[in-house]
Amino acid sequence: MDILCITQKAVEFYRMNLRKKLNLGRREMNLRMCLLCIPVQSERGEFQQDVLQQEVLFMEENDILFTPIKIGSRQVENRFAINAMECCDSDEEGNPTDKTYRRYERHFRGESGVIVLEAITVTYESRGRLMELSVMPRNRKALTKFVSEMKKVNDKPLFFWQLTHSGELSHPDFSRRVCVKPLPGFGGDLLTEEDIGKIMDQFVLSAKIAHDCGADGIDFKLCHGYLGSQLLRPYNDRKWKYGGSWENRTRFAYETYERIIREVNDPDFIVGSKVSIWEGFPGGQGSAGPDTAIIDLTESLNLVKGIEERGARFILVSAGSPSITLALSQPDKSIPDDVYLHHTFQKAVSDVVKPETVVIGSAYSVLRNGKNKLLAVKEEEASALYWARKNIKDGVCDMIAFGRQSLADSLIPLKLKEGREDEIKWCTACDNCIEFLIRQKNVGCATYDREYTESLKRIREEEGSLRAKHT
Repeated sequence: MDILCITQKAVEFYRMNLRKKLNLGRREMNLRMCLLCIPVQSERGEFQQDVLQQEVLFMEENDILFTPIKIGSRQVENRFAINAMECCDSDEEGNPTDKTYRRYERHFRGESGVIVLEAITVTYESRGRLMELSVMPRNRKALTKFVSEMKKVNDKPLFFWQLTHSGELSHPDFSRRVCVKPLPGFGGDLLTEEDIGKIMDQFVLSAKIAHDCGADGIDFKLCHGYLGSQLLRPYNDRKWKYGGSWENRTRFAYETYERIIREVNDPDFIVGSKVSIWEGFPGGQGSAGPDTAIIDLTESLNLVKGIEERGARFILVSAGSPSITLALSQPDKSIPDDVYLHHTFQKAVSDVVKPETVVIGSAYSVLRNGKNKLLAVKEEEASALYWARKNIKDGVCDMIAFGRQSLADSLIPLKLKEGREDEIKWCTACDNCIEFLIRQKNVGCATYDREYTESLKRIREEEGSLRAKHT
């Protein structure tokens, strides 16, 4: 008899799929739990060896995605996360609307272990989106209701809020653009040390509001060109308290971490960060200096260790700045090869953090079901699920996060668990969702959701073709 090791949480999943694949009745299955080992045997005798091996492979490949994992003091039931995706559909005060509710209700029904609330701004004075969710005292009541309603849908996922300040990415048409050091093509009012102190206060207050509203934790955003990134970059060689030396450039991140952990004062409230390991332009995060784009991960890896020491329980690994290096942040379907860079960055982070710090990988949406433009690999070894399983098994990352895919279909864990993989609506990486974002319109999937298909058609008729593809 062959023995297959799986977790107790996945027993029903495997039993259902094994019966379905081998056409066995319930009485023909003999599943017996012994610690974490389940013998599988047919009443009619042993399975044919080649069939059994195929089923063992099937089970092993799926098992890793449905094994529980602890994040800090909390546990999630699988290795899927929903990445933060800005969707520009708040009301005028930054509160969730019906569209926000519908989107997150789908996410919660989908049963991913972690769901990250899209970049939610700590201030409306400087923000990147006209209709951006915000977390300020005025939003407390609406956000408390929002969390309560989502937990009614499914109380098992951990709900993290990604807190952000847009800095030089603040849109000058409706907010104040500010900067650490003027970057060509961006600029803005130069931030003072007093300004940074006030912004730090805003992050701490927002974290406390998130905690009080029932969120399970926060993602303190240190990625994608927002203020957290702007301060960390080698480009920030300005002579001030928050620039120049590595000690100064990390001061904002480290002191904000320390204050949030201290002032929230709840060990069950999980704090972590999404980090751009390499931004891909001169002076960006992960570059060797203020005037070169050459990769040097020394500072990025020191950063993840530094925030880990100050209480980070997860690192969501990313790259690029969508306003500058969009195809690095979200690999383009025409040339998806940058996914391999993401895998490299995920492994680099996994190698330096403690085993208990959860590393969440991103940039998997473009891989789809293997029908992509990667070369020199078999289709069945080019899919998002193949690389998710492989990377988790190989210690590249602990979980994987879907961004664009979550707008196309965020029910992947549920469908896999129920043996409905063939019903997954795979993201086509058309990037129409990004076009909505660039145009400051409500964001959704124009491929699978008719409401957004018609909306995009109407927008293009009224405004013409998109002139530049960067957020």
